[in-house]
Amino acid sequence: MARDSHIKFCPRCGAEVTRQDKFGMIRPVCLQCGWIHFIDPKVAAAVLIEQDGRILLVRRANDPYKGLWTLPAGFVDGGEDPAQAAARECLEETGLAVHISRVLDVIAGREHDRGADFIIVYQAEIISGELIPADDADAAEWFTRDQLPPLAFKATQKVLSG
Repeated sequence: MARDSHIKFCPRCGAEVTRQDKFGMIRPVCLQCGWIHFIDPKVAAAVLIEQDGRILLVRRANDPYKGLWTLPAGFVDGGEDPAQAAARECLEETGLAVHISRVLDVIAGREHDRGADFIIVYQAEIISGELIPADDADAAEWFTRDQLPPLAFKATQKVLSG
C-alpha cells in the first residue's frame, strides 16, 4: 500500500483526489485546483560516541526491534537542525549532553513502516551528565566493537562495521 493512500481529499480546496502518474510516481492529484501531493522524507539523527575503546549503545524499549541495541537516535523535528536533534535525542535517551563534532555518514533506506528515510550519523563527545537510560531506551551501556550486543538496525550495523 502506498504511503500516501490515506489522502482522499485535497487540503487546499476539499475536492476528492485521484491518483495519477506525476513526476515519475503515482501521486494524489486534485483535478479541481491542480494540487499534487509529494511525500516528504522522514529524517533521523544519531550519535556515535566512542570513549576508551568502547561505544555507547542504548537498548530499545519499544517496537520495532524492542530489546535490541542501537546508537542514541531519533527523528528530526520540522525546522530543527539535525545536529541539534542528534544531541537532543542523546540527552533524552542517555542523560548525557554531547558536543557534535562531525558528520560520519548519511544512510538512506527505510527499514520499517515507521522508520526514517535518511539517518544522519554524527560523531559526538560527552560534555556532561550521568548515564541514565530514559525516554524510549531501557538500558544504556558501553561496548567494545568485538563484543557488540544484538543490533536493531542495518544503519547501526553499517556504522559499527567500519
